[in-house]
Amino acid sequence: MPEMTSRERFARMFAHEEADRIPVIDSPWDATIERWQREGMPANVNYVDFFGLDHVAMISVDNSPQYEQRVIEETDEHRIHTSQWGATLKNWRHSASTPHFLDFTIVDPESWARAKERIVPDHSRIDWGRLKRLYPDWQSKGTWIQASLWFGFDVTHSWIVGTERLLFALAERPEWCQDMFSHLLEVNLALLDQVWDAGYRFDSVFWWDDMGYKQHQFFSMQMYQELLKPYHKRAIDWAHAKGIKAHLHSCGDINPFVPELVGLGLDALNPLEVKAGMDPTYLKQTYGDDLVLHGGINAVLWTDPDAIKAEMERVIPVVKESGGYIFSSDHSVPSSVSLQDFQQIVHLAKKLGTY
Repeated sequence: MPEMTSRERFARMFAHEEADRIPVIDSPWDATIERWQREGMPANVNYVDFFGLDHVAMISVDNSPQYEQRVIEETDEHRIHTSQWGATLKNWRHSASTPHFLDFTIVDPESWARAKERIVPDHSRIDWGRLKRLYPDWQSKGTWIQASLWFGFDVTHSWIVGTERLLFALAERPEWCQDMFSHLLEVNLALLDQVWDAGYRFDSVFWWDDMGYKQHQFFSMQMYQELLKPYHKRAIDWAHAKGIKAHLHSCGDINPFVPELVGLGLDALNPLEVKAGMDPTYLKQTYGDDLVLHGGINAVLWTDPDAIKAEMERVIPVVKESGGYIFSSDHSVPSSVSLQDFQQIVHLAKKLGTY
């Protein structure tokens, strides 16, 4: 089969059809990039091009309250700063880790109401200059173009109000949670409507909504169905009305929610976190006719060449059958993975993923 562009490969996967090979992508931590550069990857070369990964671009818009962003403390080891969401967070340098959130501006319905007044679908919240500069290149390279959504349980607890606070609110103040989910989504969609109407087309919407952890979920099925599912449905229906795909990233064990997501018409699910309890081969056998699987290659094994080779040889032939699979780790590429290790994994993924 002739070599395809990334966009052609992704389109075949979403149509549940075979391509020249499966798309091969991944997301390394900044510390992983630093390691690869120490080991020989040129600093001025994008890792996607260096490893020959598939090209995926993201269109993002700003549906935040646009609070002041300022640096509070900066050292060689960390940086403490405030975000446009009003959070104060600490990021570690040279370390593959999520931020440590120290404080929040939005802590109750009253502070949310003040923030909500600031969140409007203004034309200036779109980086038109970036789109004008990069979009022609994306098209010429055959890039798969995603548009990001920023709403739901995950980003609200982690970036906006705090985990414990939101978990209690789901039980005690559900109307507040729903108002946040709804307003952030509607402003996001209104901004993407402006992007679309300006002639910038994208192939899918992608959003982050981690709903599980190891062997469990953050909330019950009833809470999901009542408080979050309607907004997942709204996002999926909006995408389908435009003739594009809906792609969800949800870490952890979300096995009970998968039938619900398939019932909503979700097109693709990532990252299929094996160490948390997700089984990509079972998901393929059970939902493979309806759901594109993205990920599911256990990142714990990536520093053991023999173990990761055996895992890939076990999983990829099953999940790639009849299309419907995108290769990546089941989370992000950790800094324990060397440049040589990753090169070998990419090579094997392409070899095993060839039709």
